Amino acid sequence: MSKYYFRIISISLLTFLFSCQSQEKTDSSTYTISNSDFEDYLMIDGFVEPVQTITIACPREADGVVEYIIEDGTFVNEGDIVCIVVDKELKKRYDEALINLENANAGLNKSKADLDMRYALLEAQVKNNAAETDIANLDSLQLKYLSQTQRKIKELELEKVAIEKHKLEKKLQSLVIINRSELRKSEFVIQRFTNEVQGTKDRLEALTIKATQGGLITRAIHFTGKKIQVGDPVWGNMPLVFIPGLKKMKVKILASEGNYKRINVNDSVEYSFDAMPKNRAWGKILTKAPVGQPIKENSKIKVFEIESTIDSTEIIPGPGLTTNCKVILKRIKDTLVIPQITIFDQDSMKVVYVKKSEKFEMRQVLTGTSSQKSAVIVAGLKRNEIISFTKPNASLIEKKTRLSKATLKKYKNIK
Repeated sequence: MSKYYFRIISISLLTFLFSCQSQEKTDSSTYTISNSDFEDYLMIDGFVEPVQTITIACPREADGVVEYIIEDGTFVNEGDIVCIVVDKELKKRYDEALINLENANAGLNKSKADLDMRYALLEAQVKNNAAETDIANLDSLQLKYLSQTQRKIKELELEKVAIEKHKLEKKLQSLVIINRSELRKSEFVIQRFTNEVQGTKDRLEALTIKATQGGLITRAIHFTGKKIQVGDPVWGNMPLVFIPGLKKMKVKILASEGNYKRINVNDSVEYSFDAMPKNRAWGKILTKAPVGQPIKENSKIKVFEIESTIDSTEIIPGPGLTTNCKVILKRIKDTLVIPQITIFDQDSMKVVYVKKSEKFEMRQVLTGTSSQKSAVIVAGLKRNEIISFTKPNASLIEKKTRLSKATLKKYKNIK
């Protein structure tokens, strides 16, 4: 009796186990086929940079010391003072130029006074000669009453006065020309000193350096290796501060060699920002650096710099913001796409397991464009069919279907 009960219990237990196994196979996860967009993409990190950065440098020919420089991260408006440089040698030259200009003006005034006096003296001589000429002309009326000798003397005196008059007139004309030349020479000297004063003054004023546009300030790196500080020596064209433009941004990506090879110029990029969850942006790959950089000294692992545009955005992201870059390597609209996990290799062909009620059909398929996650189906499946994510038990496979030779021939060159 005990043996009978033992047999009954054993048969019941085996039946339960087989039913569980069968139920497990029948309830395998499945996927219903439908048309969707195929995307092959990479997710990679990047950071936002301004397309244009204004460099504000020490004025040309300056050689001085920083007296004041604005703090890093300060927001400035156009025209705000960002740095003041003191150039002692330039200040000395300015003071000397001022003294030279004052001396030149004093010299011009003295020359004018001297020339005016000389002109006045000569003019007096001309007037005196004119009086003598008038007297001589009066005497000439008496010539007919004089003896021949006296007449001759008077004629000579008249001639002498006329000669003297001519000489004085010539001298007066020459003095006018000389005066004009002397004054012009002094004026040229004054103009030269005036230009020197103005030029030196402009250069001194240029040492008070102002922002040419609004933005966040970043101090430049000094030759000491540290950011520029008050007291540092600076000279012509040395960068002092940078102001990134805030109207146009780009994204810099440092990609591994594997990702670098898969990315191409003009690939579309979609951006999201952890710091701005509601913001999105769109652009494309702009440039790829031809040479990689070691991730650290003496490392064989390299990263490659890639730049991408931000062509449209809901809100312009700020410089330095990190971004998640979705680089679209391939995109096909409205096509038959299935997960890669549903595709199996069987006897050198790709197959899927199509669910038929409680059983499955092993069916050969042809795939086209594919990614690590999904593949486009070229032949072998149609919409609304249901396929398995796992390979069913052999007992559940009731049919095996291969593609026709005509279909294989039609799509033999598909990639």
